[in-house]
Parts: sequence; structure tokens; C-alpha cells
Amino acid sequence: MADTCGQVLLGAGLTVLSHPLMYIKVLIQVGHEPLSPSLGRNVFGRQVHQLPGLFAYAKHIMKIDGKAGLFKGLAPRLCAGTIGTLVHSKVVQKCQEQGTPQVLGSQQKAVEGSLQHVVNETTKEMIARSCATVVTHPFHVITLRCMVQFIGRETKYSGVLDSIITVYREEGILGFFAGLLPRLLGDVLALWICNLLAHLINTYAIDDSMSHTGELKNCSQAVTGFFASMLTYPFVLVSNLMAVNNCGLAGGLPPYASVYPTWVECWRHLSREGNMSRGNSLFFRKVPAGKMYAIDQKRFF
Repeated sequence: MADTCGQVLLGAGLTVLSHPLMYIKVLIQVGHEPLSPSLGRNVFGRQVHQLPGLFAYAKHIMKIDGKAGLFKGLAPRLCAGTIGTLVHSKVVQKCQEQGTPQVLGSQQKAVEGSLQHVVNETTKEMIARSCATVVTHPFHVITLRCMVQFIGRETKYSGVLDSIITVYREEGILGFFAGLLPRLLGDVLALWICNLLAHLINTYAIDDSMSHTGELKNCSQAVTGFFASMLTYPFVLVSNLMAVNNCGLAGGLPPYASVYPTWVECWRHLSREGNMSRGNSLFFRKVPAGKMYAIDQKRFF
């Protein structure tokens, strides 16, 4: 219990610190570009037209809403983090008590570090994460909608309880789970890619006789985690767009977004437009090739 409380407090602290970054990232994901491109230099020193980065975007938000404006949607996100940590911890505990299913069919206890052990542990973690994601997704949807209100200056989603009532009244139970499927798929794929790649590297590229073996294995886990998150980023983008799509906010309606009947249609549209990585980077943001900036609409078309 003490460990879980510690995780909740640590998670809450990290959530508060990282919230402005997520806020700006979400606004970029939905296509809101309030500042015109400017001439700058890329990492190689070449002159290019660049979009404002994290700090310029943050200054723009503070100019309009003050410093507190950077923390819109924080309350439902803290609720999601706290509940998610508790659910994840409880499911992991249940899996340990009942025993992890032997996915590869062997009835013997898997040797630590073996492929079977990695598969079994990843399966247990997948179940725990999926349960936490499903339970907390309604708060995730409210968080995103609170953020996207910045575009149209709406106040439709002003508090956690009021937002819950609004979503239920307008969209029913399904409204709380908008964008859930691509989010689940992305989380599961990222977890398996990360753990299996790390196992391959630790098994075939890192020799136990090498010095600092433990540090190298931790490093490989971090690198494969970063690679997996980059690879599955389109699922995150599509999930966030579907969570705010056609919800009555300017950021989820034309001209910022088409009304997508399914998340697959959203994926196809983003793919055709070459926007599958939109919002992935908050620095050195290039102007999209072949796009024109609409000053009045504050977006590219």
C-alpha cells in the first residue's frame, strides 16, 4: 500500500510538471497554429521556414490566459493518473496471486531472462495497463476537450463533474470512450515491441561477461521504449483526434478536422495528407511541404 501511495504521489508530481508540454502537444496535434512561420535554421544550419516551438507556443498561451492557462485540463488528468495507478497496481497483484498464464505452453516456471519469462511478464503488464486505460479513458477524453477549448475560447468543459454530465447528456456512455480503440492498440503494440526488442538486444548483443552489464540492459530498455513510442505515435495521434472529434468544440470540427465516422477513416485521412507525425516534435518544426498557412484560421491547409 505504501508503494502504491508513493507511486501516486510521484505520478501526480510528474503530471503537474509535464502538463504544459502535453497541452501544447495536443493543440498542435489538432492542427492549431496561432503563430505564423518564421525564417530560421535547422539542426544542420540551413535556412528553413519553421513553426514556433514549445517555448514560443507557451508564451503565446500565457499572453492570452496567463500562467494558469498552461494547466487547463489538469484536474481530470490527475484523476486519471491516480485511478490508473491504483487499478494497475491491483491488477498486477491479482495476476501475481493467481499466477501468470503460461503463454508458450510450458508448465514449468520460466527462467528469468528467457523468452518465455519475457512473454509471460509482458502479458501480465499488458492486462494491467489495458485495464487501467479502459477505466481512466473517460478522464482522458475530458482532459483533451478541456485543452482543445483554447482554440474556440469555449467554456463547455469547465470542471470534472460538469464535464461528465455534459458528455453523458450529449453523447451517452460511448462518448466517454471516444478514441479508446486506437489508444489501446498503440499501448499494446508499444509494450510488446519494447520488451521483445530489449530481450533480443540483451540476449544477443550484450554479453554477461561485459562490464556494466546492468546499465547496458537498462539503456537498451530505454532505447527500445523510445523507438516503440515513435513507431506507435500515429495511434496516439488518431486516438486524441477521435476523442475531440465532432464534440461541439471548434477544434474538433471543420476547418480544423473533418467529421470522421470511425478512427480508421481518421487514420486514412491523416495518411493521405501526410500528417501522421503531426505534433510528434515540439522543436525544429518545419512547415509541412505543399501546405499554405491560413492566418485567419490559424492552421495549414
